[in-house]
Amino acid sequence: MNAARPFVRRPLPTFVHLDADAFFVSVEQVLDPSLRGKKVAVGGGVRGIVSSASYEARAAGVWTPMPVAQAVRVCPDLIVVSHGAGRYGEFSRKLFDLCETLTPFVERRSIDEGFLDIAPCGFADTNAVAAAARGLQRRILDELGLPVSFGLAATKTCSAIASKLNKPRGFTLVPAGGEAAFLAPLPVGVLPGVGKKTEVILKANGITRVGDLTTAAEPLLASLLGGAWWEFVALARGEDDGEVVTAEADAKSYSQQETFPQDIAEFDIVLGHARRMLDELMPKVRADGKLARTLTVKVRYPGMIDDTAGRSRSEASDLEGAFFPLLETLLREAWRRPRTPVRLVMVKLSGLCEPSRQLELPLNITTGGAGSGGVGDARRRRLLAVVDALNAEGASGRSSASRPRVSHSHNTGGPAAKPFPPNSWTD
Repeated sequence: MNAARPFVRRPLPTFVHLDADAFFVSVEQVLDPSLRGKKVAVGGGVRGIVSSASYEARAAGVWTPMPVAQAVRVCPDLIVVSHGAGRYGEFSRKLFDLCETLTPFVERRSIDEGFLDIAPCGFADTNAVAAAARGLQRRILDELGLPVSFGLAATKTCSAIASKLNKPRGFTLVPAGGEAAFLAPLPVGVLPGVGKKTEVILKANGITRVGDLTTAAEPLLASLLGGAWWEFVALARGEDDGEVVTAEADAKSYSQQETFPQDIAEFDIVLGHARRMLDELMPKVRADGKLARTLTVKVRYPGMIDDTAGRSRSEASDLEGAFFPLLETLLREAWRRPRTPVRLVMVKLSGLCEPSRQLELPLNITTGGAGSGGVGDARRRRLLAVVDALNAEGASGRSSASRPRVSHSHNTGGPAAKPFPPNSWTD
């Protein structure tokens, strides 16, 4: 919210927030329909964590992120499926490509979450807006088999909050002008920037609901929230001038981020998520015929505070092995507050260039480590081409238990972590 100019509300709820329901599990259920209606979790092996759980599994006590070993103890008939490297990114692209058939103004926030601006479509009234959004929601389910939840509002923040309320397959519309009334009864923690610790402090001072922010005394708010207290009050009133930010047509980087339903303090668990992201990004780099030189890692703490670390290699590469050692180093550098849990992690590959003839060296060249050039890389590249093809094809017609699930990394998880309580504000 910009304090320098008055807030102007849109006349129609033309911000749409899309939030896929249990995205990883939903993709696995599309690939293997026998998994539908069952207690299913997608995870990184016995020492990994649950990154997505079906709603049937959640009802049995499985959360995200919960250690897989604990999830199996809690739910003995849980079906655990390993990460389908490459397939999630493929379904994500198809998902947002469908969104762009309604409007070109699509902001892909993460692999399973994004914003649409349908104001330029020229809908006459709220009923027309709702009909168009429901039509897109049905298309996504019919054509991709993916259940998604939509939130519609005249402000970006309200649409994001609305999409979380009635999952799965939710459709929540906040009438233009009704934002404050919609937000008022909700827990104050739903507002962006209100982390767990801040929520505890606010509740201790009688501010438990969003509406309480609009009636609390200004000196109290200033003492609790600092100089930017008025921004929280504006959000509580439904005043938000955020706009949909679309990606450039010719991307100069590849990135992926994940917002955790619960803040995570364990380094190995966050590293497992980051490794999986890199595992899914690199096939896209290869598919586009590019090499990357720079790796960047960003973490976000409660309160929307970010720290970032990045580094460029001397030589560009399209091999996972060239970046995995650097990934752990950069995550440690970015996590400058090791005692503070993180809410989000992002991995980005940039410094893109075209491959040179060096990639096709004769077989009598000396081998080297990943990314060092020579026959070692040439062999790895040929192997990865097969792996990428297997992941892309997915062996349609076979069950997830029998089709190949090939990963480029060696470990996607860490040691068992403490359990997290259930969270209604999840996928």
